[in-house]
Amino acid sequence: MFEASQQRGRAVVAFFSAKSDYFPLQQPVMLNLQVDDLDALLDALIAAGVEVDAKRDHYDFGNFGWFTDPEGNRVELWQPK
Repeated sequence: MFEASQQRGRAVVAFFSAKSDYFPLQQPVMLNLQVDDLDALLDALIAAGVEVDAKRDHYDFGNFGWFTDPEGNRVELWQPK
């Protein structure tokens, strides 16, 4: 367990237009989880047989990747810079 002073996680809520194509139509919200090593985690998920989107986005403020949970929901992973 990490001491509170070592924890870096943030809670962020972002709203998108109902007409946005960022989410699948049947999914009104998406979890976005902060990770330390995006590529290693996505590769481990692939090795475990999880459906992982091949797309990986890289921006000045961080990297993003996605996988699909067992219930069919798209989940976003973010590795901040």
